[in-house]
Amino acid sequence: MFAFLNKNDPADETAVELDPQRIPAHVAIIMDGNGRWAKARHLPRIAGHKEGMNTVKKVTIAASDLGVKVLTLYAFSTENWKRPTDEVNYLMQLPVSFFDTFVPDLIKNNVQVQVMGYTDKLPAATQKAVNDAIEDTKHCDGMVLNFALNYGSRAEIVTGIQAIAQKVADGQLAVADIDDTTVDDALMTAPLAPYHDPDLLIRTSGEERISNFLLWQIAYSELEFTDVKWPDFTADTLAACIADYQSRDRRFGGLSDKK
Repeated sequence: MFAFLNKNDPADETAVELDPQRIPAHVAIIMDGNGRWAKARHLPRIAGHKEGMNTVKKVTIAASDLGVKVLTLYAFSTENWKRPTDEVNYLMQLPVSFFDTFVPDLIKNNVQVQVMGYTDKLPAATQKAVNDAIEDTKHCDGMVLNFALNYGSRAEIVTGIQAIAQKVADGQLAVADIDDTTVDDALMTAPLAPYHDPDLLIRTSGEERISNFLLWQIAYSELEFTDVKWPDFTADTLAACIADYQSRDRRFGGLSDKK
């Protein structure tokens, strides 16, 4: 009935045969389209967010099974506070519901939770849910499920610059010694090293923009834009996106044997 809502799903067009030796170590996803998914079904926007949470659960397990090392999900941006109050309140409750039901499965699948962003600005119940999930899964040494929550890349970069500048002011760092590694270490993705930079960035729902997400880290990431709205994103869609990633020639500004 709703097939027209999922036009250009790469899973419909791609014969997926993945090379297990070339699975992207770090996959980042801008989860877009929850509201439009709900609107197309004459449902309230929060119904889309609820279904999107179920998609997170499915895609997390699928990514872990494929051998992805880090899955970073853009859950709530520093700009999302501009949305209607009722929607923001619902989004703040989602991590509570999500972790309450999903942490046992994460532990079963050896998935560790990390969160980056200005979490100190979140409601107390949301902070507790996040911190409890981090604590409960800290012993897991499989895939890292990294949520970007109250995160914005420009704010992250400003905060990183301030930290670097403070080290210079304190005499701990010379200006001439500031390099890429210095910046990497000052950003919120530092704990993900050596996988702090995504190999593959996926955005769902047909929008083709970055929306203030990992601006430094995606300098050489492969970008994949799909029309599939996030609630309809499946393990097969993920595999198809990775298959497209594997078909590309990543040169990082240099040359390869293919050129």
